[in-house]
Amino acid sequence: MEVLVALVILAIPLAAIIHAVSQAIDTTAALRDRNIAMWVAQDRLTMHRIERDWPSLKTTAGTSEMAGRSWRWQEKAISTSVAQLRRVEIEIRDENGPDMLAKLVGFLRDPQARP
Repeated sequence: MEVLVALVILAIPLAAIIHAVSQAIDTTAALRDRNIAMWVAQDRLTMHRIERDWPSLKTTAGTSEMAGRSWRWQEKAISTSVAQLRRVEIEIRDENGPDMLAKLVGFLRDPQARP
C-alpha cells in the first residue's frame, strides 16, 4: 500500500513536468515558424528594393522556399499620399496552414522619381 501511495505522489508532479515540457516544445516550434516566416517577408521586401521594383496597385501571391519548407506569401501594393511611395503589405503563411504567421509593412520608392 505504501508503494502505491508513493507512486501516486510521484506521478502527479511527473505528469505536470511532462505537460510543461510539452508546452515548451510547442512554443519553441511556433516561435521558430514565426521567425522563419518573418525572414521570408523580409526577403520579399528586400528583393523589391534590390530589383528597384515599382509594383502595380494590386495583390499578388506566390510561394517561397526557406529552411527546407514552402511558405505562401501575399503582397498588396497600396498607394500613399506621397506619389513617389508605395506601401507594400506582405503576409506569410505556412504552405499547409490557414494562419498568418508574419506580416511586414514596408515602403518602396519609385525608381524613376528624382531624389
